[in-house]
Amino acid sequence: MNMLKLDARGLSCPQPVLIVKKGIEGKSPELEVAVDNMTARNNVTRFLKSNGYKNISYRSVDEDMFILAKK
Repeated sequence: MNMLKLDARGLSCPQPVLIVKKGIEGKSPELEVAVDNMTARNNVTRFLKSNGYKNISYRSVDEDMFILAKK
């Protein structure tokens, strides 16, 4: 199965979490979420952990952050 890639850059909370919620309804075991602020990163990471995702990490490229998660 391919990694699900979601782009939540430019959105304020709770929109990034809602995008991730809709995205994981497809039961994707791996995903990458692009965000552009720490609040979104923290909220998305917390949401993913509460939904059973582990191995959550992130990397920054310029101002953007990419959250990587696996079930």
